[in-house]
Amino acid sequence: MSTVPTTTFSEHIPDLDLITWYAENNKSVFAFMSPWTKFAILTLLVVLVTVLHSIILLISIYVAVICIYLIAGLPAKKLILWYTLPILFVFSLIGILVWGEPGFPLISLKIFGLTAILTDKGVLIAISLLIKALTMVTFSLFILMTTRYSYLATVIERIFPAPLDQIFLLSYRFLFLTISMTAAMLKAVCSRGGGVIYSIRMQGKIFAEVFALVFIRSFDRAERVHKAMIARGYKGHFSMNNEVPAPSQYGMISIVIFSIIVIAILIASQLKWGLNIL
Repeated sequence: MSTVPTTTFSEHIPDLDLITWYAENNKSVFAFMSPWTKFAILTLLVVLVTVLHSIILLISIYVAVICIYLIAGLPAKKLILWYTLPILFVFSLIGILVWGEPGFPLISLKIFGLTAILTDKGVLIAISLLIKALTMVTFSLFILMTTRYSYLATVIERIFPAPLDQIFLLSYRFLFLTISMTAAMLKAVCSRGGGVIYSIRMQGKIFAEVFALVFIRSFDRAERVHKAMIARGYKGHFSMNNEVPAPSQYGMISIVIFSIIVIAILIASQLKWGLNIL
């Protein structure tokens, strides 16, 4: 049995090595699905989640995405830990958006002489944003962990024009080097007594210096990697010769059905908005 690689300095940050391992070794039915089908459904899901405001429908979509993720045999415990970053991001927006919404007041706070009121609609907005973020993060991870990197690279090359395709491909590969370098430096700090568990105030300066050093070394590493690639014949373009599986009959049917659902919801939301204006 092959061991699952892991190279990360925090359990709450998605591990690229682990994601790549699942992408190359996943044997579920979704691993054999065409990447074009997955990207088409991802695009439609982004549109659907963006226009939806019904909490019940959003929860239903989120539960369906979670079921797909689990059926694919992907790690549920890791997913919960990786939710930390999107949850923090949503909470950072909630502190600005949810206050002052019209509705039934729940909490009233006075800050610097100003009154901030949290209403029931504000809470619904917070819940809606959180569900939308977790849905898209889960489905994005599902695609990354069930699609081989060579397929992803080929799809990116065919979708994005040059040099955007090269930026995406090189950035993804360079992330492995940066994360590995950061993890090694943090281990060195911890081995010398550093760590946020002791004192955030005292250790903050140390970790700021660590990340500043990582930023500087990343530029140096990028320049050396670029020179090495040029020495090996790189001329500014990767030619991807992999054959990406075309959508199957069932995949095309799924795309058509999902497209009809999204269009119907878009029309319904526009009609509702128009009736509210009238």
